[in-house]
Amino acid sequence: MPHPPIQAQIHAFFDAATHTVSHVVADPHSRRCAIIDPVLDYDPKSGRSGTLSAELIAAWVHEQQLTVDWLLETHCHADHLSAAPWLQQRLGGRIGIGARITEVQQVFRRLFNDPGIPVDGSPFDQLFEDGQRFAIGGLEVEVLHTPGHTPACISYRVGDDVFIGDTLFMPDYGSARCDFPGGDAATLYRSVQRLLGLPGHTRLHLCHDYPPNGRPPCWISTVDEQRARNVHLHEGVSEADFVTLRQARDRTLAMPLLLLPSVQVNVRAGQLPAAESNGVHYLKIPFNAL
Repeated sequence: MPHPPIQAQIHAFFDAATHTVSHVVADPHSRRCAIIDPVLDYDPKSGRSGTLSAELIAAWVHEQQLTVDWLLETHCHADHLSAAPWLQQRLGGRIGIGARITEVQQVFRRLFNDPGIPVDGSPFDQLFEDGQRFAIGGLEVEVLHTPGHTPACISYRVGDDVFIGDTLFMPDYGSARCDFPGGDAATLYRSVQRLLGLPGHTRLHLCHDYPPNGRPPCWISTVDEQRARNVHLHEGVSEADFVTLRQARDRTLAMPLLLLPSVQVNVRAGQLPAAESNGVHYLKIPFNAL
């Protein structure tokens, strides 16, 4: 008889400062794991970074005696800096992201007028294509290209668990904004339909939660729950209606607090721009450009 599929061990870390959820996905047999969307702490008032959020992940990985194979990004985040390089230096693993990160790099290279921003996908270790499969120990991972929030957004499917980045939020909060460079509401709608076409019991693991009405943070829903109750994309909402709703909502939203610092770092796979002659790293602010 065939062996039953391995059930992934999943542990989440919620960063209240950025409302970001990072996930550790482990094969309980081989003790190999991946870390998805890790957060580097950053204070925009002082320009100082910190590693407390990443240290909590590292401590748990050590406690569980896990070996890190992958540090995975669902997209180039605009609301937090990535801690992938810090974790890689301490735990190992390869940093991966969707192959269309090259488009995002090109956009921000122009915006910041910074020839130091690469446009070939480096310095990421792995660029994933839609449908590509890879392993975390004995766990098979399928890459799903789910653009719309950004052109490079991907989701990682591990059996009945899918890590969907910013594509959807909890049903009572809706969907990701689409007004960043390269974002598109119609494209997001089609990506969500792809996710909602998965079996109803499939668990969707989110990258953010912004709890309305004082409820506690949550970051797991099912395809069935999203089909039935998502306030933007429940079953029966047409593409045209969603595009109208999403574009109207996006016009009311302020830019994320950490957009400008985070994208300069995250298009470099979490690396800072090269230090200048005084040994200090600098981030640029484009004046009146957005």
